[in-house]
Amino acid sequence: MNRWTAIGLTLSLLGACSTAPPRIESHALGKVTGQSGDRYIIAAVDNDPSAFLASAGSTPHGYDNIALYGPTSRAQALMRSLEKEYRLREISDWPIEPLHMHCAVLRIPDGADRAALLATISADPRIKLAQPLQSFATRSNDYNDPYLELQRGLRQMNVLEAHPWSTGEGVKVAIVDTGADIGHPDLRGRIAAADNFVDSDADRFRRDRHGTEMAGAIAAVANNHEGIVGVAPGVRLFVFKACWQLHDDADAATCNSFTLARALVAALDAHVQIINLSLTGPDDPLLSDLIHEGLRRGVVFVGAASSTADGRGLLHQPGVIEVASVETPSPSDTALYAPGRDILTLMPGGHYDFATGDSIATAQVSGVVALLLAAHHALTAAAAYKLLQSTSAHPGSGSGAGAGSVAAVAGAVDACAAVTALLGRGNCTRPTGTDPADDPVHHLALH
Repeated sequence: MNRWTAIGLTLSLLGACSTAPPRIESHALGKVTGQSGDRYIIAAVDNDPSAFLASAGSTPHGYDNIALYGPTSRAQALMRSLEKEYRLREISDWPIEPLHMHCAVLRIPDGADRAALLATISADPRIKLAQPLQSFATRSNDYNDPYLELQRGLRQMNVLEAHPWSTGEGVKVAIVDTGADIGHPDLRGRIAAADNFVDSDADRFRRDRHGTEMAGAIAAVANNHEGIVGVAPGVRLFVFKACWQLHDDADAATCNSFTLARALVAALDAHVQIINLSLTGPDDPLLSDLIHEGLRRGVVFVGAASSTADGRGLLHQPGVIEVASVETPSPSDTALYAPGRDILTLMPGGHYDFATGDSIATAQVSGVVALLLAAHHALTAAAAYKLLQSTSAHPGSGSGAGAGSVAAVAGAVDACAAVTALLGRGNCTRPTGTDPADDPVHHLALH
């Protein structure tokens, strides 16, 4: 690293201020890295504005003859006096023009109590500022959820790469489905409301499998040392039970026009932004009218694509985002795709297991839509669909915004490509490593 690169790095870390070149010793700050931060403080004194003209050749090419803000002799002398009086050792110093102060990073004496020393220094009328040298960290998607490595769906859709831009924070998502284990540790803090339009059996509600699986895929809490990470871990979930589970040990469930209509009305009354419908069924005038009204209000409906040969069904209508799993292509030519085989998600009773089918693929796309809406609150269903379609690439196409990414290979929605395209932040590239579609999935006894 050359001298000026080091200076630039120091400025970005310590205050983005102009400085006179002779006073910065940024290489010295490198010695602090990795050491105990409680041995260092930052102190500042008044520095009367005093610009001087740098001589030619004293700045990098392109910056000759600009006025730099430097420390006054008075500020330098005062800092030296303070160092001697309090037995401090300067590591680096820099003048901060916007605040009219001269700052220094100082090491405190061995054995000294930093808090007590800071209290004493802060009371000194010659000191303008005194504080600890504190540590900060960039936001990272290196989550601590133990089963993250088993979540092939997140990798196939570049979801983790999208999280630095959006986690769906605050977006309201309704799951119209069976009940769900709303007390699951991996949903803690994610459930905004829940209601039952089938019966009054609260225990049965929490033991329902299908809704629990959908909730986990969409919103499992990230970085909580529990299980998995949802596609949109920042959303607020509304769980509306309109379907009843047929068997205790299987996902199969059924609903009817009446229960679904009541749940849809509840979702509209709650002013949700997304309604996940991981179900399939025939055309229904009442439900279609409710969907049309929701679309008119700006609600985004994400539903499972019809599996019939003619592609007809309740959710095969303009404005609804239809989703199928990449492993079982839909006859619909408008369907989007997401991973749908062996997707790790939540199970009732605080457990975890793998789910397969168009339902889980649909829930994951609902999560991706939530990432988009958190980034752009006014995004319409039509715009969201167009964006997801344009940033996806079908298997073997070798083209499109998602080409070369994991999602392009898998034919699935590419979360990161969609979010960054929406924000105008450029393209995502394929993460290093092998194609996760080729990774073996081990069916572990997860609990």
